[in-house]
Amino acid sequence: MDLIYVVDNDAGRESLSIKGELYKYLVKVRRHKEGDKLTFRSNENLAVAYTYIVESIDPRALHVRLLESAEQKVESSQVLHVGWCVIDTKSVEKVLPMLNELGVKKISFIYCDRSQKNFKPDFNRFGRILESSSSQCGRTDVMEFETLKNIDEFMKKYPNSAVFDFCDTVLSGDEKFETILIGSEGGFSQSEKVLLSKQKVYRLDTPMVLRSETAVVAVASKMLL
Repeated sequence: MDLIYVVDNDAGRESLSIKGELYKYLVKVRRHKEGDKLTFRSNENLAVAYTYIVESIDPRALHVRLLESAEQKVESSQVLHVGWCVIDTKSVEKVLPMLNELGVKKISFIYCDRSQKNFKPDFNRFGRILESSSSQCGRTDVMEFETLKNIDEFMKKYPNSAVFDFCDTVLSGDEKFETILIGSEGGFSQSEKVLLSKQKVYRLDTPMVLRSETAVVAVASKMLL
């Protein structure tokens, strides 16, 4: 079965008629024709893949017939949970598909001392971005989100979290942790550094100062690939 799939909550029915924007995408962008096979999945259970064959294409609809179905999970073999101090949501949206492709399991958005409090993560919009990303990369588990009011609350909930910050220890990718905390622009405040003083701290092997979103993608790549 093709890893790339189409999300349709009617997936599983014996036949489907695809119209509207999805029709335009499949016919005009992906240029599917009669006889082509397509993989569909439903949001109710993304683990099940349904293979359909294109039987006919009308000017406004594409008609497909179910051939087979099978459970086909596609997810990372490793777990990485990112505690991410809140930054501009536009910056988050730009890298969210990358984090999804890499296999990040969960993101906790935290209002740290240097976060701009006017930024509010829009989980509904993030969900739409992830749906498009997952259908292209084949991922079948759904990234989780939550919001926490400060680092103190985060550390009480995830006391074994590692920290990404300026230090002497370079992240190798072989470390045994599932959660890492990454600051916003400007890093952690002095009071937050005191709060995090007992945690394991890592950096990447680069002399450059990384933006928060660059650090998140780089750390996820190091730990998951």
